[in-house]
Amino acid sequence: MSSISFDETYVSVDVETAGPNPSQYSLLSIGACLITDTEKKFYIELQPINDNLQPESYDIHQLSLERLKSSGVPPSEAMVKFETWLKDITPAAASPVFVAFNAPFDWMFVSDYFHRYLGYNPFGHAALDMKAFFMGLHGSNWKDTSMDNVAIHYLEGKQISHNALEDAQDQAKLFYRLYDEAKNQT
Repeated sequence: MSSISFDETYVSVDVETAGPNPSQYSLLSIGACLITDTEKKFYIELQPINDNLQPESYDIHQLSLERLKSSGVPPSEAMVKFETWLKDITPAAASPVFVAFNAPFDWMFVSDYFHRYLGYNPFGHAALDMKAFFMGLHGSNWKDTSMDNVAIHYLEGKQISHNALEDAQDQAKLFYRLYDEAKNQT
């Protein structure tokens, strides 16, 4: 990566879930990495909190609830591990900034689980959405912010894998390039 520096600690986050909302469906995996160093990374698979699973979700990520019941980390322990990793990568005077592609979706699961299992969210109350950033930078329509369209411009057309860590790393590269483009326009 080039010489962009941030005063805050920007963290790319991606999740895979059993369905569309945290009140009814489980958070199954979390992937995260620093925007400026994708090798500073975090990945964990969680035990499901119930048996609810939308077939469309499974078709996307192929994470088996049965397997995760035995091999996944209990959610309370998983969120402590994620919090610890965030503390380790965030300088004392800084705060981590949650960055995601379609941040509202990933954010609602991560925030819910942090509040549910830790009583607070280390990211605070805000998330930076790459789709909105792209829309503002390019003056595009919302429909033009699909990953397929954005990947053509910033990831040489690479498709996401639906592995939370790999997707977080690709999204970090995407945001880095978006931010670099925006910074060079000023």
